[in-house]
Amino acid sequence: MRKSVVIDYLPESVRSYRSGWAIVAVDVIRATTTAITAAALGRRCFPAPTVEAAFAIAKRLTNPLLAGESESTMPVVFEMGNSPAQLVNRNDTHRPLVLVSSSGTKVIHEAVGCEHCYLASFRNHSSLSEYLTRRHPRVAVIGAGTKGEFREEDQICCAWIAAGLMNSGHLPGSPLTSDIVGRWRDTSARACLASRSVDFLRRTGQLTDLDFILSHVDDLGDVFEVRDGEVRVIPHCRPAMSQFRSRHGQAVHLASQRGL
Repeated sequence: MRKSVVIDYLPESVRSYRSGWAIVAVDVIRATTTAITAAALGRRCFPAPTVEAAFAIAKRLTNPLLAGESESTMPVVFEMGNSPAQLVNRNDTHRPLVLVSSSGTKVIHEAVGCEHCYLASFRNHSSLSEYLTRRHPRVAVIGAGTKGEFREEDQICCAWIAAGLMNSGHLPGSPLTSDIVGRWRDTSARACLASRSVDFLRRTGQLTDLDFILSHVDDLGDVFEVRDGEVRVIPHCRPAMSQFRSRHGQAVHLASQRGL
């Protein structure tokens, strides 16, 4: 079988890749970063496509932590927003996280029924690429498509993952894939500062999440897959410092950046 990688975006695009494809869901700011961070901390994590679905999942769990947002607003009864920075400062890792977001968790939900659904963020892009190259001949990397836009942070992450696969023999499966990889494969994470997602974090006083995202690039060696509705950690050995990390993984403290 010819090896192929496709970059696409929006939750509804997942339907085109249900049969024979491994799906990679990407929502760097912030759903997949939050979910991956939760699982890396040892916390159980259940992505939900809607607030109503989150409540249904929560009823099956003991003392769940409801987190996230719907249409950029945190529901009143939720305990925290869709925030990886907030999550790492909590000490209740025994509580399962039920996470909702406007776009990212919808991509994950659309992948229900697919053979494999993986989560990607800046934190784990090269370990995931290395894992996928040996196991899946066809990979669809799907950006969240926030408010219908393929935001810069997700294009960058998708490009890094696809570039890693292409370096190992996968061929680009669409003109969009070639364009995104060509534009972003060698850029740094800081290129996402032009994104409207960053503007939103700035306007709403949530720059701690941006600081977290840009200071945690390629720092996780494990792979994160969604099985039976839950994020599972797949241990994966790789060198502590990869070529990707040296190229893309500068730590950035945004509070010191002028204009942020």
